[in-house]
Amino acid sequence: MVGLVILRALRTLLTASPPAVSGRLSARVRLVPLTAACALFPVWRTCPVRTLQGSSALFAGHNKWSKVKHIKGPKDEARARMFMKFGLMIRIAVKEGGSNPDLNLNLAHILEQCRSRNMPKASIDTAIKGAEKAKPASQHMFEARGPGGCLLLIEVLTDNNSRTHQEIKRLLTKNGGMLSDGARHNFVRRGVVLVPGETITTERALELAIEAGAEDVQETEDEEEKALLKFICNMTDLKKVRTSLQELGIQITSAGLEFLPHNISSLDQVQMEAASTLIEALNDCPDVVRVWDNIQADS
Repeated sequence: MVGLVILRALRTLLTASPPAVSGRLSARVRLVPLTAACALFPVWRTCPVRTLQGSSALFAGHNKWSKVKHIKGPKDEARARMFMKFGLMIRIAVKEGGSNPDLNLNLAHILEQCRSRNMPKASIDTAIKGAEKAKPASQHMFEARGPGGCLLLIEVLTDNNSRTHQEIKRLLTKNGGMLSDGARHNFVRRGVVLVPGETITTERALELAIEAGAEDVQETEDEEEKALLKFICNMTDLKKVRTSLQELGIQITSAGLEFLPHNISSLDQVQMEAASTLIEALNDCPDVVRVWDNIQADS
């Protein structure tokens, strides 16, 4: 409607105005302000403003590494490292609950993540068979403190506890961290269902969480900086929440168990750079499965 009024005003102005001479407007041409016409239709006043409020942890993980330069290595190397980590995760899941994903829910969720990241089926099958035949290995969780006081949980799978302990300690010391008992108390293990976030508003996400039985929703990003939504729930409710979201027509990216922090550590640019270097060094260690953190970038 506003556009129609403006168009009519311009047509009237052009009709009443003489043609331009030598690129200049005649002195009789008068510019008409549009504020009067726009005031007749104050559209902005008809649209209510809605304010969202959430918990202090809400959106804590969103784009937290955006200020860090060169955090991602070459794609081929990152892809190979990711598949290696999935192989370790499969090995742990098989060790805990067997190699049949129909009877091992954790393994089923990990296999779903593997497929969502385009891990070849042959590689998945090889990882499962290798897990069944692998020599005994033990799973450990190292607690650490990093740059800026951030807290880290370092999940490892190793057949040589002494070697892995020394290597983790060396990497921490070299990159501004240290082993720190008690960091585990700042994390809680929860079920997490990831869905694409580009087409879902925050209001709709919160509505879906209530309908599906999830406890909370957080924004995050994948390795390619595409928006994702985390639907968080109790570990025992993971399958129910995942199924409910699918029944509501939501595409599922992955589902699994994660360690989520109770409290976050806010880091400045220098501390973020140091923390990213430390976490990358830990992830490069062959015995490290995953590194969990409570980091948030300063705004």
